[in-house]
Amino acid sequence: MNTFLNYLVVVALFALVLAPVAVGAARDLRIDRQLREAERGRRPAGPPETESAARPVTTTRRPHLGNWARV
Repeated sequence: MNTFLNYLVVVALFALVLAPVAVGAARDLRIDRQLREAERGRRPAGPPETESAARPVTTTRRPHLGNWARV
C-alpha cells in the first residue's frame, strides 16, 4: 500500500509540473491556427459586422525588453 501511495504522489507531482506545459502548447497551437486563418483571409463565423460598429484600434506599443525581470 505504501508503494502505491509513493507512485501516486510521483504521478501527481509529474502532472502538476506538466500541466502548464500542456496549457502553453495548446495556446500556441490555437494562436498558430488563428494566424494561418488570418493569412488565408478567413474570418471566424459570427454576426456580420457593420460599418458603424468599426472603430480604429488605438493601442500603444511598449518596447520589447527581452527579459521579464528588467522593467
